[in-house]
Amino acid sequence: MNRREFMRTAGGATAATAAAATSTAGTAAAQSGKTVAVGPGGNLVYEPATVYATPGTTITWEWESDTHNIVVEDQPEGANWEGTEGSATTVYDTGHTYEHTFETMGTYTYYCQPHRTSGMVAEVIINESGQAPGGGGEEVDPEHMGVPIQAHFVGIATILAIIVSMVFTFFMLKYGESPHASGGNN
Repeated sequence: MNRREFMRTAGGATAATAAAATSTAGTAAAQSGKTVAVGPGGNLVYEPATVYATPGTTITWEWESDTHNIVVEDQPEGANWEGTEGSATTVYDTGHTYEHTFETMGTYTYYCQPHRTSGMVAEVIINESGQAPGGGGEEVDPEHMGVPIQAHFVGIATILAIIVSMVFTFFMLKYGESPHASGGNN
């Protein structure tokens, strides 16, 4: 096999692998909800502090540290969000989860009662696009654009790219460019 045949074969194999990974990823179901970490790493924050979503989106809050709650401060007219169960002094610990499906468009602001003065406040913004207006400099998550990227696909593609690079390097070192490999340009 000469160098051109090898390049053609290696390029075709790489393209086929990429196409297979893309089609498999494209057929996976897109998530219909979003997750907010409550007190990640013991920090007094909700992460992310601002969540953009479309009407009908279920948002799940997962407690990653102790003594937190969700108290609704403000919400659009006609909305029915009440925050976590119990009074404003009822708190929950690591491992607790809470979810709510938002139907009414608008801005919902909330806070953690014990840590409000420490700045543990956040908001949910429900709009038609589920994105920040004008991009807002927010990092783009391809999953919310209908392209679920899963870690194992990225890992497989990376390993294949490494293997193809190693094979290419081997052939270039063994049969690569030399005065005797060009075949007769005398």
